[in-house]
Amino acid sequence: MADLTHFDQSGAAHMVDVSDKAVTDRIAVAECYVKMLPQTLEKVAEGTAKKGDVLGVARLAGIMGAKKCPDLIPLCHPLPITKVSVDLELDETLPGVRITATVKTTGQTGVEMEALTAASTAALTVYDMLKAAEKSMEISGLQVVLKDGGKSGRYEATA
Repeated sequence: MADLTHFDQSGAAHMVDVSDKAVTDRIAVAECYVKMLPQTLEKVAEGTAKKGDVLGVARLAGIMGAKKCPDLIPLCHPLPITKVSVDLELDETLPGVRITATVKTTGQTGVEMEALTAASTAALTVYDMLKAAEKSMEISGLQVVLKDGGKSGRYEATA
């Protein structure tokens, strides 16, 4: 368990002490997608979903999700987030919506969890906004695709 930093010597969960870590610029990017029927995607593209602007509401929800990450994930540190962007792209080949969340900070720990929370919150909001039209939508592919900064350096997911 030595490589699992959220556990102490006795195996109890604890918040990692980051006070000795260097303050560096950090970034994380996470992705996921919501797969849906072509006719559901058409409602998004045409702006005819009953609840309104699916992509706009999901973008805001993703931003809010990143900011609420330490309230949702017990051992996450509250961080001074300097940027959150959530991009939602219609993809007819899926068919569905591809979501990319980018989070930045200057601090002592990374923002991977904030990026994952932003992407997943946006995806859940897409589902919520469209569930009256289709309950069989699938949320999938949630992963960190980029992380940079800090002692461990740069990570990029391979295609």
